[in-house]
Amino acid sequence: MRQFLTIASNAFMELVRQPVFLLLMTASGAFGVFLAVVPYFGFGDDPKMVKDSVMAVMLVAGLLGAVLSASSSLARELRTGTALAVLAKPVSRTQFLTAKYTGVAAALSVLTYFNLISALLASRMAYDAYGSTDTLALRIYGVAIVLAYAVAAFANYFLNRTFVSDAVWGLLVFGTVAFCVINLFDKEGALQKFAQGVDWRLLPATVLIVFAVWILAGLALACSTRFEMIPTLAICTAVFVLGLMSDYLFGIRASEGQWWASICHTVLPNWQVFWMADALDQAKTIPWGYVGRAFAYVVGYLGAALALALLFFEDRELS
Repeated sequence: MRQFLTIASNAFMELVRQPVFLLLMTASGAFGVFLAVVPYFGFGDDPKMVKDSVMAVMLVAGLLGAVLSASSSLARELRTGTALAVLAKPVSRTQFLTAKYTGVAAALSVLTYFNLISALLASRMAYDAYGSTDTLALRIYGVAIVLAYAVAAFANYFLNRTFVSDAVWGLLVFGTVAFCVINLFDKEGALQKFAQGVDWRLLPATVLIVFAVWILAGLALACSTRFEMIPTLAICTAVFVLGLMSDYLFGIRASEGQWWASICHTVLPNWQVFWMADALDQAKTIPWGYVGRAFAYVVGYLGAALALALLFFEDRELS
């Protein structure tokens, strides 16, 4: 168990020290808040458009993060021989692979949490044609990002600490503090009831997106046992796009009894299970019972994906 936790924690820390992880985290979070600043002239549907867009950014960032993290965590170590050095010790390939996945999933959960903060802020900042931009929230959020980078730069210069990882933790801390401070005031700066205007229905929707990202990470890890980053990105993107259209392409034919469509519909992950943006319209809510059933689907599909990854990894030449 100690070896498992050591490999998982090392994989996690290695990922949060990657500059591309910090860049993806900052860009996706800042862009999510920026989406609530732009006027859409959506005939009253502006807040819904903002929520849909922020959730889409969260999902795409998870896709890119899953591929980049899996390739950095496994494919690069297989290429450089680091994995061989670890497996030369009393560590099985199963333990090594599952620990790597745990570290990748934890890093992606951190990324999604930061995007959740921006999504909740965007739901509060969104306005229709009769509203105005929440400049106070925008300024406080911008100051939080600048402070995170400034503190990381200070620690790097004076304390010789790693800039990227400190910036990631700074974004989490200052982003959370900024969210709490912003929700104490309204647009004009007057005190209000905490988190008034925040759409908390985004919480279960974000949990479902986390589930989808975990599945993407499992598929990316399976591809990384054989391929480098670009082929892995191509395969995962193809699976992602086909999975979005799975009900249309294969679901109807599967219901008509066509065996090949049934196989394709079963093998491809159905991302519509996790995309609940439409459920947030017209004051609808996502039941937590549905989230629990979706988690059961994740466990089954993720188990199959990791079993496939282990099958590819068992006979992989490491020398």
